[in-house]
Amino acid sequence: METTQQDRLAALLARIGPADEAARAEAARRWAACAKPLGSLGLLETALEDIAALTGSADIALQPREVLVFCADNGVVAQGVAQSDSSVTRIVTRNLAVHNTSVCQMAAAARCTVVPVDMGVEDFPATPGVLDRRIANGTADMTQGPAMSREQAAQGILTGIELVRQHKEAGVRLFATGEMGIGNTTTASAVACVLLGQPVEAMTGRGAGLSDEGLRRKKAAIAKALAVNAPDPADPLGVLAAVGGFDIAGMCGAFLGGALYGVPVLADGVISAVAALLAVRLCPAAAKAILASHVSAEPAGHLLLAALDKKPLITAGMRLGEGTGAVAAMPLLDMALAVYAGCYTFSESGIPTYLPLGGEDAAL
Repeated sequence: METTQQDRLAALLARIGPADEAARAEAARRWAACAKPLGSLGLLETALEDIAALTGSADIALQPREVLVFCADNGVVAQGVAQSDSSVTRIVTRNLAVHNTSVCQMAAAARCTVVPVDMGVEDFPATPGVLDRRIANGTADMTQGPAMSREQAAQGILTGIELVRQHKEAGVRLFATGEMGIGNTTTASAVACVLLGQPVEAMTGRGAGLSDEGLRRKKAAIAKALAVNAPDPADPLGVLAAVGGFDIAGMCGAFLGGALYGVPVLADGVISAVAALLAVRLCPAAAKAILASHVSAEPAGHLLLAALDKKPLITAGMRLGEGTGAVAAMPLLDMALAVYAGCYTFSESGIPTYLPLGGEDAAL
């Protein structure tokens, strides 16, 4: 019997194990030895401890690094859910390749390479600087039936997993997830509604800046898609196939690949967080690879991070996409690592070692 994409995915998910708590404890010990108040770098300390637990080593490296920007079009755009048409996806994808977009400028400042990935940009030709991982010429209109088949959903996830494997073998030690695709806040909101059991009103925002009428059409399209497809929250692959996008599938795979191959992956905003939640619903152990960069200004932002049990490093009202929030968090991790690796210790300084004294604010 021929092995399906779903079979391949299931076999890889079965290989993802728990975090290494001994490595986490060693990283915590190193932080405690730094001559500073205990826990005083807050979530920056926790992030490095999480990375140690993921990689199995308290010796942490954050370079080289990449932001994988998964690009794809969404058939639901036909329902008037966005203020732009699909041609904008092509334009931005081309500009990602020549380093002109917002994330490219931020990535240059953060010493991060931008890797655009064509997962299914409508009518997009082979383009230098863009990885061709096309699944189809965009998804189908989810208001008329499933956005993609289950096999296509699995293929998209496997694409993200495989990219992480290949690029880790090439030396990458930190990934960020990004996306580009007109209409993808609609698909992300639909997936979030199902996974979180929330109404459309609570999960749906204006995306790139919809008018009141555009927002009404967006909410109506999501409601229709959920009614037509009736996705089962207990079947995350089915949810992705019914109302997701190829970009979400690729990002989901990147998180799973990070967990499988021991490389941290920064989630970006609400679309990336939806992909992260899909990854965790497919394999709970995948949570060990996910770092929350920021909390999106979109309505679902806080709820998604709460469902992931992740706290954001940045709260700045960002909602640009492309992986910009994830890249913005990289310099914070660099500064944390500088202290972790280079700060003088209590024993070196002659300062008596700080001890935890208890109380609710003991770590503050």
